[in-house]
Amino acid sequence: MIRIGILGAAKIGPKAIIHPAANRKDCDIVAVAARDGDKARAYAAEHGIAHVETDYAALIRRNDLDLIYNALPPHRHADLTIAALEAGKAVLCEKPFAMNSDEAVRMNAAAVRTGRPLIEAFHYRFHPAFERVLHLVRDGQLGRLRTMKAVFNVTIPYREGELRHTLSLGGGALMDLGCYSVHMVRTLAAAEPEILSARAECRHPGVDLSTQALLGFPDGISASLACSMAEGIERDIRLEIDGSDGSLVLLNPVHPHRGHQISLSRGGETTTETVDGRITYEHQLDHVMDVLAGRAAPLTGGADAIGNMATIDAIYRAAGLPPRGL
Repeated sequence: MIRIGILGAAKIGPKAIIHPAANRKDCDIVAVAARDGDKARAYAAEHGIAHVETDYAALIRRNDLDLIYNALPPHRHADLTIAALEAGKAVLCEKPFAMNSDEAVRMNAAAVRTGRPLIEAFHYRFHPAFERVLHLVRDGQLGRLRTMKAVFNVTIPYREGELRHTLSLGGGALMDLGCYSVHMVRTLAAAEPEILSARAECRHPGVDLSTQALLGFPDGISASLACSMAEGIERDIRLEIDGSDGSLVLLNPVHPHRGHQISLSRGGETTTETVDGRITYEHQLDHVMDVLAGRAAPLTGGADAIGNMATIDAIYRAAGLPPRGL
């Protein structure tokens, strides 16, 4: 039985790990920590969690936990993830992995030093829909990759204290939304990019409301990224891939369990398909459990997480903004 503790009484917690864990017999949510005791106790009561801590370090020190899910904002990813690893726990850390690539390097070093698994919670990556797209690309169905386009636009209304609009917490459209797009194109290209151009629109100092970037990969592959959390923006989440022998469009790559479509065009013909699968977070927990049991190597975290944060840092710099936390 894998015993899980949650850092943060976060809104993401129920769908990301509490509900998926409830559907399994090999893991259990044992404890949750939040600085607001009333909030922590209410959260625990609502979700049937037996133990409550009002100090993050106290949860990390508990000897009845095997896995820590770090659901806190990015500014608390590095210090608490490293502390959890050093306390002998495996960690599932929410995306974006860290505030910047320097933190990601330190987090990965701690995982290597302690020998404990550290996985970034890019839940989309574990769904059969993305696996299908990855297979089509790697199997050469599109020929040689030429261009990719990843878009993630969805309104996130501004309010005081909203983490996605707060610089010190690691906010910004690229951090919260564009990190998925960066990860998708890096995974498909199986390489690290250079930043050819980037621009960002900020309504509040340093916090990008929207960001666009053009990336260049080896072998002449390019990728354009666009993300926006502006008020009134039309919801648009898609991945487009063009190759020498065909093209592919994946609609709703981030939440394919809510409906998706894969359109493959080759030789003048277009076929569409969907891929059976459960909620992305359930597939994610499947993977985490496989890693903890030694049945699989982590698909995210490690060098992959460092590369993703390095690309995000470089996009910010190219757009005239400093990376988060620097």
